[in-house]
Amino acid sequence: MNASAAAIPRDYNFAADILKRNLDAGRADKIAYVDHRGAYSYGDLAARVERFGHVLRSLGLRREERILICLTDTIDWPTAFLGAIKAGVIAVPVNTLLTEDDYRFMLDDSRARLVVVSEELYPKFAEAIAASKDLAQVIVSGVDAHGHHRFADLLDGAKNGTKTDAVTAPTTRDDMCFWLYTSGSTGKPKAAVHTHADLKLTDDLYAKPILGITANDVCFSVAKLFFAYGLGNALTFPMSAGATTILLPHRPTPDAVGEILKKHKVTVFYAVPTFFAGFLASEAAPARTELKLRRCVSAGEALPTDVGRRWSERYGVDILDGLGSTEMLHIFLSNRPGDVKYGTSGKPVPGYDIRLIDDDGTVVTACGEMGELQVRGPTSAVMYWNNRAQSRATFLGEWTRSGDKYIEDENGYFVYCGRRDDMLKVSGMYVSPFEVEGVLQSHPDVLEAAVVGWPDDDRLIKPKAFVVLKSPDKAGDALARTLQDHCKQKLAPYKYPRWLEFRRELPKTATGKIQRFKLRAEAEGK
Repeated sequence: MNASAAAIPRDYNFAADILKRNLDAGRADKIAYVDHRGAYSYGDLAARVERFGHVLRSLGLRREERILICLTDTIDWPTAFLGAIKAGVIAVPVNTLLTEDDYRFMLDDSRARLVVVSEELYPKFAEAIAASKDLAQVIVSGVDAHGHHRFADLLDGAKNGTKTDAVTAPTTRDDMCFWLYTSGSTGKPKAAVHTHADLKLTDDLYAKPILGITANDVCFSVAKLFFAYGLGNALTFPMSAGATTILLPHRPTPDAVGEILKKHKVTVFYAVPTFFAGFLASEAAPARTELKLRRCVSAGEALPTDVGRRWSERYGVDILDGLGSTEMLHIFLSNRPGDVKYGTSGKPVPGYDIRLIDDDGTVVTACGEMGELQVRGPTSAVMYWNNRAQSRATFLGEWTRSGDKYIEDENGYFVYCGRRDDMLKVSGMYVSPFEVEGVLQSHPDVLEAAVVGWPDDDRLIKPKAFVVLKSPDKAGDALARTLQDHCKQKLAPYKYPRWLEFRRELPKTATGKIQRFKLRAEAEGK
């Protein structure tokens, strides 16, 4: 067992532990969360979590049964998530931006006994709820409960007796705690099963030693709580330090986020590369003097070099780009404060081991040679629920396949080359879509780009670029040729995109990752 994991007591409940630590530290009156309705102290949160545990018991939920949580980012999200965990019920938070078919699949796959859903999201669940064979109860957060239980009413009804009748299940560090569905960037989502220890370990290994969050910090995450990245950003990390977290229930536009950063004097800011690029392009972006940022973090996709450098120049703080995954729960490969090399994902986080595997299954030993990244560490998911084939293909004993292609440079920094399925072979040589995309995004007219393999008239694969411009009215053949020349100047000749197509937007998952497989599907139908 990893030394960090062994340090966690065998009898362990994450929710009970993180709440008790804050109360024992005298933070009962300190603000834990601020949402659009108001501010909530750590004492308020602890009471809400306890009451929600009682609600689950009163509705007949038993240990290890699942509840599906589809809530916008308000105080009800940590209440439901931690309340379920404290009661020994498996929390299954899901993306709030999916389709009715996605939710129907997740309800059936998880066999959830209860759904907790925001009022505005309920219409996407109505038919699936009616058709579910396993679902027994529905709780709606909001004013209109659509004929089901109302979240606020249930909490109010559970106030009596909670101080003397604590609801803490006798779980262990290795018990199932929560599931997270993968984003579906490569197809149908899979539920990664995580234990109680995993949440604390991401804080012990990454947040504390690398981010150094303290009780004085104010945190905001563009990535929502349902996202593995957002869960650490807006729950595990700030709560472990006793910090304050700002929650935004609706879409995080540059304008809305800019106001939050200014109003709440946010010190630790998490986003994804697409957002950082969009924020920099926004005319309403705040000036450096209006902000109090001391840490900025990026994950979800590799951060383009140009975006990182421009952010650092404008705001005087580096973006710490890192690699994490739903399977590993949070970041395990990262740049560090004072040690940032843009264009890389940094170095392994202490407690995790990295290896690169070539196409023949051999460990790569030569500097600069490409391989698929595999990671070993204590936060790896136990399995994918109800999916043995994918579990066996991904979880290889102590090692977990990332699906990402990387090279390690001469100084030990890892450079992202693209997803395993995204890599192109042109004239017998590998082309990293991400490398080409990075060059395109370094042009001042380009906001986003995606590069995929495309067949020419002889059915040979060449790079094709799909480009979103900062000013769509500039699209045209002249700019396309300019962008191709821009790539030829900065890349080996065989890497430049033979075709370039302007788009208003790129297909993405609800967590902001570009779905290149949808663009590739267009090529297959060509």
